[in-house]
Amino acid sequence: MRMMVPTPAPGGAADEPPAVRVTGLHKRYADVTALAATDLTVRPGEFFTLLGPSGSGKTTLLRLIAGFERPDGGAIELAGRDVTGVPPFARDVNTVFQDYALFPHMTIAENIEYGLKVRHVGKQARRDRVARALDMVQLGGLGGRKPAQLSGGQRQRVALARAIVNEPQVLLLDEPLGALDLKLRQHMQRELLRIQREVGITFIYVTHDQEEALTMSDRIAVLNLGKIEQVGAPAEVYEHPKTAFVADFIGVSNLIQRDGRQLTVRPEKITILADGDAEPAGAHVEPGTIRDVIYAGVLTRYVVELDAGGELTVSRLNTDSSPGDTSGGRSGGARVRVAWQDRQAVTISEQAPGAVVAGAGEG
Repeated sequence: MRMMVPTPAPGGAADEPPAVRVTGLHKRYADVTALAATDLTVRPGEFFTLLGPSGSGKTTLLRLIAGFERPDGGAIELAGRDVTGVPPFARDVNTVFQDYALFPHMTIAENIEYGLKVRHVGKQARRDRVARALDMVQLGGLGGRKPAQLSGGQRQRVALARAIVNEPQVLLLDEPLGALDLKLRQHMQRELLRIQREVGITFIYVTHDQEEALTMSDRIAVLNLGKIEQVGAPAEVYEHPKTAFVADFIGVSNLIQRDGRQLTVRPEKITILADGDAEPAGAHVEPGTIRDVIYAGVLTRYVVELDAGGELTVSRLNTDSSPGDTSGGRSGGARVRVAWQDRQAVTISEQAPGAVVAGAGEG
């Protein structure tokens, strides 16, 4: 069974074709450009995330890859095979949606087995594969239950097992954890990563949650208004955003204009200097006034209006504060100096090269 065989790290062999390649792919709905001409390559075995707000085009791109939508132009390849005109059932992909879409009258095992029956897999082979899939998603022994007898997180695991048991080349996941509460969602993020690494299937994951994307992905494509603004590893996209949108959408944005350049500095890179503190060697230092103090448990955020124009959010871990001290001894209206190293300020452009401003399309 392919899903039980150890697989190489994401990237595949040098001569292996990409798991997914789209070239010049675009889609319009009436006068709205849901996806502008897009080129994208996803490597075999990658956990690849499409990240963006509602209307960015991420779900449209996923549905085009799945075959649920027909493109207006461009091409889609799966493992080197052109599938642009191939119907969904003939593509070697499966999709997991936020709505689990389990058959309520079937048991969990029957739900997982359903796709194998349609493909006329033998009875004993079906049972063996369903049992392994249940163990993989840590639901062994629950195959006889109905969906209504499971929690939301368990039902999501069933939907995942049902997709994986068919051994697709690519698994498409459309915001599958969006309906779960925070703690369960975080737990399921870890489970998804574990399962993806174990089965070695290429995952293409759609989300609007920046932290989810940074936590789970090998690479991320950030979409905005039907256009990919940046593709890169999580650290690359966070630490070196190429556009103002990427800087603003991922994490807390600190955008200021200095010397004719637009700069972004991440909040955790900035230090608030106390009275009498020496300026760090090689640091850029500016005076300002604390406008707001936001306590967020593990850290406190300070919004500082700079004398030279603009404002910065500064994050400070609450490692030294006492239980009753939520501001770190600094309050709104206090005069401060903020400092950061020049290498920690990234110069960015207003938008991605060649970006197309499109109407609000499908998510």
